[in-house]
Parts: sequence; structure tokens; C-alpha cells
Amino acid sequence: MPEQGGAGQDERRLVFRDYVDAVGLHGMAGAEAAGLQASEWYALSRITLAGGLTSGELASGTGLTTGATTRLIDRLERAGYVRRTADPADRRKVVVQAVPDALARVEAAVGPARRRIGEVLAQYTPEQQDLLFDYFARAAPAFREATEEIRALTHERKEGQERM
Repeated sequence: MPEQGGAGQDERRLVFRDYVDAVGLHGMAGAEAAGLQASEWYALSRITLAGGLTSGELASGTGLTTGATTRLIDRLERAGYVRRTADPADRRKVVVQAVPDALARVEAAVGPARRRIGEVLAQYTPEQQDLLFDYFARAAPAFREATEEIRALTHERKEGQERM
């Protein structure tokens, strides 16, 4: 949120922080309900939204090393959530895809919460919903960019500590 003064702005900042925290807690609870770690939950979501990702694409999107990404994919595969398939465009590449039947388990875990959010969204006019979805479309990449900034600063800090 932009830094501006005033009591109203302070209230908005608190509301926004509460919203972001609630979304984060929802993600952690969803992961736990599905028997996944938070990183696995996020990876499964990215794989599902993309229709499949290579290990390298997943590593880049999650900020994990290639080795950690391979272990994450192994865990998701053992749990029955994903499968590795040959890339039809390049048989040398492997694409990680979600197993559709397994996604029903995820929906069962988070479906009630998604319905609640759907009920909240339904209280808005179509024009207001357009504005909200414009925010979602703009905020998601902004959050990812902010995440990359945090990772870069963390990496720099760790490197600086190692040099001491």
C-alpha cells in the first residue's frame, strides 16, 4: 500500500494486512488439509494453472534450486498429485502435469472455503466484480515480483554473512 498519512490510511493499511494474512493462512490450511507442505501446494497450483510445467519452469517460479524442485516433484508424484510426461514438442523434455482425479481431493479440502469467497464476491455488482478481478489480475504479478525482491535481498544478506 502506498505510504500516506492519516487515520483513514492507517485503517486501510491494517485492513489490507489482515486480508493478505488471511489469504496466506488459507493457503497454509488448504495445504495441510490436502496433506501437502506449503511449497508443494503452491507448486501444484502453478502446475495446474499452467496445464503443466517443466522442472526448470517450476524451479524458476518457486525460487527453489533444481535439486529441491526435483525432490518436490518426487513428493507430489508419490502422493499421486502429478505425473511426469514427455513434452510432445520436444521428447527430451519432461513436463509435470497434475493428475485430474487427484485434484478432486484438493477441491474437497478447499471447496467450502472457495464457496464462501464466491458468496462474498456475489454480493458485488458486476461492475464492482470487474474492478475486483482487475485488482486480482494486477496484484498477482505484483506479489510475485515482490516475492522475487524479497528472495534477492535474502540471497544478498546470506552471501554477505558467509563472507564475514
